[in-house]
Amino acid sequence: MLTDQHGRRVNYLRLSVTERCNLRCLYCMPDKPLSWVPKENILSYEDLFLFVRAAIDEGIDKIRITGGEPTLRVGLDGFLKQITDYAPDIDLALTTNGLFMGEQAQRLADAGLKRVNISLDSLQRAVAGRIANRDVLGAVLEGIEASQAAGLKVKLNMVPMRGINDGEMIAILEWAMARDISLRYIEYMENSHANKHLKGVRSAEILEAVGARYRFEPVASADRSSAATLYQLENGYRFGVIEPHLEKFCENCNRIRLTAEGFLIPCLYFDEAMSIREKVRAGDVAGAVAVLRTVLANKPEKNRWSSDNQGSERAFYQTGG
Repeated sequence: MLTDQHGRRVNYLRLSVTERCNLRCLYCMPDKPLSWVPKENILSYEDLFLFVRAAIDEGIDKIRITGGEPTLRVGLDGFLKQITDYAPDIDLALTTNGLFMGEQAQRLADAGLKRVNISLDSLQRAVAGRIANRDVLGAVLEGIEASQAAGLKVKLNMVPMRGINDGEMIAILEWAMARDISLRYIEYMENSHANKHLKGVRSAEILEAVGARYRFEPVASADRSSAATLYQLENGYRFGVIEPHLEKFCENCNRIRLTAEGFLIPCLYFDEAMSIREKVRAGDVAGAVAVLRTVLANKPEKNRWSSDNQGSERAFYQTGG
């Protein structure tokens, strides 16, 4: 079993397979030129699986595939099948912008994918295009539909931003509710790569907007390590709010992150990291596990967010969000 220095069990690996992305969202990297890390810097699927297999043996039982945009990497379904063939009961999920899920959802489900989180920040074509810097809405909606049809459990993520899409918080809630899809509002996470003029909407205002239309009450999550605070409407529909600025956000953190270049990161907003790249390329599994344990020993008690800073210098497209 893996534990950190604060006694928290770590059983959740967030694994970035690429830092490339086909969008330039306002809250992530709107000004980054289209580029990519040299192929020789990226871990092969064989190297990634070598580490994943060892991590599962050490107690990881939940894996989320992230990016960048993970569906850009060719052969993703084969990699997922490697994981599920080794550990059929693994909780295997994917975070995606949804653009390619229309064509990939069934293939990924057949490979063992169980759950998918898809970003849906607006139901208005022009607004969605402004946020993503690309005309995306049609493809995203198609991806959501295809994911449901493939039998994947779908969850939607919305980042409300003041003066941009904050007026759609209820519309997206009702759209998701009508399709029996779970929704998470995510407070905008400050970072130095985002549009500097963005202003997020905090949880109190989100809940006030929902409360003006529906009665709801907080409910306990079955997963104590869940990042979201859950609420239930009178009709039984549940939605969540992710509040990374709260002290309690980190209390039960069970996550470790691996970048596509092989850096293990103990916290989303934590710039320190250690590389396993040379270890896995040399087939040194024990050495890679030793690095993992060292990173966990340095895992901070809480993140470094505050209301007056710009957060991590490491971009979310590198760490997988």
